[in-house]
Formats: sequence, C-alpha cells, structure tokens
Amino acid sequence: ADKAEVDPLKKAQQEVEELKKALLYKTAEFENYRKRTMKEKTDLILNGGEKTISAILPILDDFERALADKSEDPKAIKEGVQMIFNKFIKTLEGLGVKKIETADKDFDVDFHEAIAMVPGMGDDKKGKVIDCVQTGYTLNDKVIRHAKVAVGQ
Repeated sequence: ADKAEVDPLKKAQQEVEELKKALLYKTAEFENYRKRTMKEKTDLILNGGEKTISAILPILDDFERALADKSEDPKAIKEGVQMIFNKFIKTLEGLGVKKIETADKDFDVDFHEAIAMVPGMGDDKKGKVIDCVQTGYTLNDKVIRHAKVAVGQ
C-alpha cells in the first residue's frame, strides 16, 4: 500500500473530531448567550420602572412640601396644586405618556370607550364625542387606557 495515500477512515474520523469540538464550542457559546440575555431580561423587568420612578420622585417632593406648608389661603393652595399637576403632566409627557384628545372628536373605538349615548344632540353631533368622563392615555402611541366618553346619537 502507498503510504502517501491518506486513510479515508482516519481522515473522516479526524473531521468528525473537529466537528465535535466546533459543536461543543458553539453550544457553550450559545448557552452563555442564552444565560446573559435571560439575566438582561430579568434586570429589565425588575428595574425597567426605575426611569419612571426617578422622574416622578421630584413631584412626590413637591407634594411633601405642599402638605408641610401651613397656608390657609384657598387660592394659594389651589395654585400650588395646579403647579404640581402641570409638572406631573410634563413629566409624564417626557416618559411618552400623552392624553387622548376627545373635545369635538369623532368617536373612534381605537381611542374611545363609549359609556353613554346621548340622543337629541342634532345631526352635527352624531357619532361625535359629547363629553369625556375619564381621560384616556397613550404610552409611546400605544393606548394604555381608553378615554371613557359620551357619544352623540
């Protein structure tokens, strides 16, 4: 037999060994990736609200200061509450929360939930939002709470 000739069986066994090593390496690599992404996902679930809470804490501070204030002046108290409310709305907007507009809007099932039908409002009010009973909100353009509205019949 010619010794320069490579034994096909030995060659195949060598290739099988190399493939086994490559497979073990890839399997370990994938397992590490899987564990890492699961940890990242868990961290996101546990701490995803951190940005939101951090943004809201200054409003909590404002409420504490307002409650500690000894003012008896109803006008000053109302103005203080209005200021905190405005700051809260601005903070929510910064987090991607927007109020669903209802005034003079056509009833839209994607954004509005009809809780009452109001007859006798005239043809121009048919299918229009007459009154908003509870404000609705979107988060990054996804509805998180439909606006509860009365609709003209």
